[in-house]
Amino acid sequence: MSLADQVLAVNDDLPIRTDKPVHSGKVRSVYWLTEADSRRLIKEKGYNVQPDAPLAIMVISDRISAFDCIWHGEGGLKGVPGKGAALNAISNHWFQRFRDNGLADSHILDIPHPFIWIVQKAKPVKVEAICRQYITGSMWRAYANGERNFCGIELPEGLEKDQKLPELLMTPSTKGILTGIPGVPEVDDVNVTRADLENNYAAFNFRSPDDISHYEKLLRDGFNVISKDLAELDQIFVDTKFEFGYVTDANGAEKLIYMDEVGTPDSSRIWDGAAYRNGEIVENSKEGFRQMLLNHFPDPDILLNKDRMEERFALARDNDLPVDAMMELSRVYTGIAEKITGEKIVLSENPKAEIVDILRREYDLIND
Repeated sequence: MSLADQVLAVNDDLPIRTDKPVHSGKVRSVYWLTEADSRRLIKEKGYNVQPDAPLAIMVISDRISAFDCIWHGEGGLKGVPGKGAALNAISNHWFQRFRDNGLADSHILDIPHPFIWIVQKAKPVKVEAICRQYITGSMWRAYANGERNFCGIELPEGLEKDQKLPELLMTPSTKGILTGIPGVPEVDDVNVTRADLENNYAAFNFRSPDDISHYEKLLRDGFNVISKDLAELDQIFVDTKFEFGYVTDANGAEKLIYMDEVGTPDSSRIWDGAAYRNGEIVENSKEGFRQMLLNHFPDPDILLNKDRMEERFALARDNDLPVDAMMELSRVYTGIAEKITGEKIVLSENPKAEIVDILRREYDLIND
């Protein structure tokens, strides 16, 4: 079997029973179950949700996205071997650790296969909840250019690149395009202040102003759980993005939960501790792949300049990346997943066939 066969690149063509269009994001595809199947599974499996809660099958892929584009390798390699299973395994581990620590639940109800989650529909909070423990990446670039105010927080003079910040910073940005909020541009992913959230809490889908403090506590506490666990593995949790939403449990109680993914190499920067003490940055996250792309192409401005998106899409479409670069990323993802979970990431020989088989046998969700 070739390496390309072990990669799940296309994940929106499975014969899962649905009466809605399949929603495909950069990495995951979402199949909304029929109302009858949702009700049946809630009853059969005893999920802690309302009897009429909409459920979905979320299927991860091995696709690799960076700079808002999907990249591929030579020899028909349409993704990174082991990446999808690694991402899910890491998220599953941290969501469980959050529950162990009494923080909050996630949107995941069931994990039938390493590539799939059964999830409940949540009302998303329209905030990318970003937490930073070190100054690097876009924050460092802005700081080096003289910016000192980030999301209403004033940073001191004299910070150096990749230095630990005086305190954990929360620098939220918009999730999606929000309209009609004073002082907040109507574009995706723009920084906002805590005052913006407080003054327009309903526009950001918060139920009440008090929930802003609750989301900040879940963000800080979740960050600290991951940071502490990673420190024991001599890994540094540099920064991350969390997402939150509201769901209603079987008793009718509405609650704020973690959703999307947490603490993964896609949503976080993770540095090797020993290398950092030695004055080096060794990435155990997607950041190394981003740097490789910036070095690989003669004009890195295409990847950094949002005014050149057409050129960027063409770059990703028309270039087969070296297999070595894809396999190095595979080693990063599977390596950090195995370190975090203590379990080996096994490459599936035919992930699609396995997914269809288990959803047919144990969940009766396949159209035959």
